[in-house]
Amino acid sequence: MTVIDAHAHLVDGRFADDLDEVLARAAAAGVERILSCGEDVPSSAATIALAARHAAVRAAVGVHPHHAASWSDAAARTLRALARDARVVAIGEIGVDLSGRSGPRAAQERAFVAQLELARALDLPAVIHVRDAGPLARALVDRVPGVRGMVHCFSEGPADAAEWVRRGLYVSFAGTVTYAKNEALRAAAGVVPLDRILVETDAPYLAPLTRRGRRNEPAFAVESAAALATARGMAPDALGAAVSANARRLFGPRWDQGNRAAGSGVVPADSTESR
Repeated sequence: MTVIDAHAHLVDGRFADDLDEVLARAAAAGVERILSCGEDVPSSAATIALAARHAAVRAAVGVHPHHAASWSDAAARTLRALARDARVVAIGEIGVDLSGRSGPRAAQERAFVAQLELARALDLPAVIHVRDAGPLARALVDRVPGVRGMVHCFSEGPADAAEWVRRGLYVSFAGTVTYAKNEALRAAAGVVPLDRILVETDAPYLAPLTRRGRRNEPAFAVESAAALATARGMAPDALGAAVSANARRLFGPRWDQGNRAAGSGVVPADSTESR
């Protein structure tokens, strides 16, 4: 099976000492492309620089809801400039997080809507973080008609998945889909149309069940893909091929050409495992 990792954080300090080995293991496991996401302006710039050094990596630039208080006109101008790089395929990670560990709600809403508008203006998809905030996040997405993108690390139930798909968004599943008690999440995976499903790791967070408690890495996307295939009653290689095709359709020509051109009954993640 070959597959893609639609969301990771490769500039996280936990990869500082062995990133080359991490990427080699991903390639050996069959992971053909990785989307590494920024969380603020500095990490977005660092992610582009990392993608310039590694042919399998693409970049998303954005301000995460945890950093929403840093959003400003200057941040918007910088992200717009960064997004011109051929390795940038999306605006993200952006979104809304009402778990109590993120920025003030008003700041989150302002940063999220502004970045959705930026994504639409640049004709780039948005990589959307939603935690304990599904109805609010969907209401804010509805304020920006024409926006497209993916809901990363989906953590709601089947009806919520259908609401995202109805808005034209892709739904991405992480290692949480492998957790034994996450039947609602696997049920959601079963109702998302095959042409709207993605797989990710959110590395270094959210390792799959067999590696829970360890640092996650892109190679482990294969395990989540296998769990999705089982939930959907299909062969893993067919699921992987569909996911790869979906990523190409969502992220556009830069997904393959970026380096060449440049040259809710869901069990939540433990607080120690995710942001």
